[in-house]
Amino acid sequence: MRRVVVTGVGVVSPLGCGNQKNWDNLIAGTSGIGTITRFDASDLPVRIAGEVKDFVAEAFIDKKEIKKMDLFIQYSLAAAQFAMDDSGLQITEENAERVGVLVGAGLGGLPTIERYHSAMMEGGYKKISPFFIPMLIINLAPGHISIRFGAKGPNISSVSACATASHSIGDAYQIIRRGDADAMIAGGTESTITPLGIGGFAVMKALSDRNDDPTAASRPFDKGRNGFVMGEGAGILVLEEYEAAKKRGAKIYAEIAGYGLTGDAYHLTAPAPGGEGAARCMKMAMKNAGVNPEEVTYINAHGTSTPMNDLYETMAVKSCFGDHARKLMVSSTKSMTGHALGAAGGLEAVFTLMAMEKGIVPPTINYTEPDPECDLDYVPNAARDAQITCALSNNFGFGGTNASLLFRKI
Repeated sequence: MRRVVVTGVGVVSPLGCGNQKNWDNLIAGTSGIGTITRFDASDLPVRIAGEVKDFVAEAFIDKKEIKKMDLFIQYSLAAAQFAMDDSGLQITEENAERVGVLVGAGLGGLPTIERYHSAMMEGGYKKISPFFIPMLIINLAPGHISIRFGAKGPNISSVSACATASHSIGDAYQIIRRGDADAMIAGGTESTITPLGIGGFAVMKALSDRNDDPTAASRPFDKGRNGFVMGEGAGILVLEEYEAAKKRGAKIYAEIAGYGLTGDAYHLTAPAPGGEGAARCMKMAMKNAGVNPEEVTYINAHGTSTPMNDLYETMAVKSCFGDHARKLMVSSTKSMTGHALGAAGGLEAVFTLMAMEKGIVPPTINYTEPDPECDLDYVPNAARDAQITCALSNNFGFGGTNASLLFRKI
């Protein structure tokens, strides 16, 4: 099997639009969460979210094209542009058929659905835009990216709730590994901060209702955690076959050395007891990479800030790593971005790779009262200088779907 490396990263998140802005805010422990401004949330029990505040679509997309795209597609194009610029990969007539795109979303064009449902209810079907369907379909994110860059290889979307982006990156890795492409643009995107999106998760009691203290609402692994905060954005990687990347002199962040994907077969929304499925997923990624547990130094945790997820992920890490679990650095960057659903694994893969490149581990902020049952090293409240040679990035989703990516320094 061929080796696969990451040569470019791109990110749009509540911490900012662009790689450097995200990194600076990440290591400073800055929260991107605040009171919802996108719509009037005064009638909802949850009025906070991690909104992308500095995104200007016209900076990335022709003005006449913007109306054809839901915001999740716009975010994906911006993040893909950042990643391609970072990578320096040139798509030409000679290699176009060997470069593909695999970008997913969890819910897709929810804002577009809400907007045009209201328009139709008020004025009939003629009020629906002819671009309505292509605006909201999830695979139009990779569709637009392929058109933008001329990538004619595999073009597809993964949809697996909060594990979407990690599955997208992992599946793209497998496509290159088996020889069906030489490079892939891969990741996830999401924008569902809408009345229906917030309301739907709120009635499930999944969201934090710390409306008076939004920047402290996402507190993974802290004893006072009481739900996740919805975020949004896009995280995109450029993956390449190792020898080709080396030949063109590309900057290499790390090798994708392993990929795990499992199912809990347990419950629609709750993780399997003890994090059994998550533990199997991490073990699968390490076995796939031929890596021993003692070689892993850092885990970017799924770490949603919900009581059950954080406990069971902690239990899964202990089950998977044994005594080595106490030596691991485990942080949740969702403490700063909120939970970007289908984009989460993309953001977190980017952050993990940046941490490996810079030798700085991002913190878990808002960690003020330790939970006796969550007793690992969560890199509390402040970034830490540390060399990361081997890292896992975890994401788990409704339906019991799990994904783990293992990154290793070349």
